[in-house]
Amino acid sequence: MNWYGLLLGALSFLIIGLCHPLVAKLEYYQGKKSWWILFSGGSVFLLISFFTNDIFSIISGIIAFSLYWSTIEIFKQHDRVLKGQAKRNPKRDYK
Repeated sequence: MNWYGLLLGALSFLIIGLCHPLVAKLEYYQGKKSWWILFSGGSVFLLISFFTNDIFSIISGIIAFSLYWSTIEIFKQHDRVLKGQAKRNPKRDYK
């Protein structure tokens, strides 16, 4: 019996679930200027996926593209903050 599908599905769910609060926290404390952290992390994991085998390559690819998607989402989160749909950090200037 092959359990890889179940494992990868669960890990994808977990990784995507962790990226959402990561985006919210990064935008809250750093703002949209922190996009490069997510993009760089995605690039590192993409390189790791090229040089590893089997399941580690797949997991690294899932992490990479989740971080790339989070790079897009940090800009959307910033727009939601400006519209009042997400929590604003009172210690930051939103100009």
